[in-house]
Amino acid sequence: MVRTSTRLGGLLFALASIHAIGQSLTISVVPAVIEMGSPVLLHVDAPADAVVEGTWLGRKLLFFTALEGNGWFALAGVDVEAPVGASEIEVSIHSGGRVMILSRTVRILPAHYRTGSLTVAPKFVEPDTTSLEQIKAEAQLKAKIFSSSASSPLWSSSFRAPVAAPPTDSFGTRRMFNGKLASIHKGMDFRTPSGTPVHAANSGTVVLARTLYYEGNCVVIDHGLGLYTISMHLSRIEVKEGQSVSSGERVGLSGATGRVTGPHLHWAVRWGDAYLDPAELIRMDLSAVH
Repeated sequence: MVRTSTRLGGLLFALASIHAIGQSLTISVVPAVIEMGSPVLLHVDAPADAVVEGTWLGRKLLFFTALEGNGWFALAGVDVEAPVGASEIEVSIHSGGRVMILSRTVRILPAHYRTGSLTVAPKFVEPDTTSLEQIKAEAQLKAKIFSSSASSPLWSSSFRAPVAAPPTDSFGTRRMFNGKLASIHKGMDFRTPSGTPVHAANSGTVVLARTLYYEGNCVVIDHGLGLYTISMHLSRIEVKEGQSVSSGERVGLSGATGRVTGPHLHWAVRWGDAYLDPAELIRMDLSAVH
């Protein structure tokens, strides 16, 4: 798969312009080539006192002003299961009693993910009645957590890998568990022995720190405006729900809890209900944004 560099400094943005109420405004999109699972940085060069709102792929875009005052940004993305083809970004800018409307067509390209086969304990493929009740309750808990994010960015500068270990090319893999197609792998696996320190990829608030059926010991960090990072299968959790963490702060130790075949860290990135490729987020240079 061909990946595009997402360095912000000095990068030539792909631009789409529209003439609205006497001035020319733009929506800029990084990366220039967008695939299923791509995190995406949007930029609108609107006044600092404007109100900027938008939608894309049926989701609300949440804009914020940059540190250096160079317009408005939204950190969004395309779900790993998003349909390919043309999509429309729509942005409205309210400023000085006027409303400016911008739009841009973005083509989403297919990402070619492989299929893998794993063998796990039968209870993770065919849970019993008691386990199904637990899974249902946890699904409701996660839905509540992911529906309420901080109203401003809690992160600053670029995101970092949560562990000092080599990742596997596992994001987007169609996974067969015990011979049955059970799921799409919506995160990134790192080869880590049990007890490896796991760190926060950026600053934020811990909104979940507990044991779940499939995820095992799990930590979810809210980075604001609908962006979350998720660390799964930990052998130990070292943070509490409601705790603020800084970039690089230790949140736990890697392990082999939950649905696993052995010790490793599963690390996921979620924007709203969309799962994004963590490797692409780490490669983004966000130092000039927030």
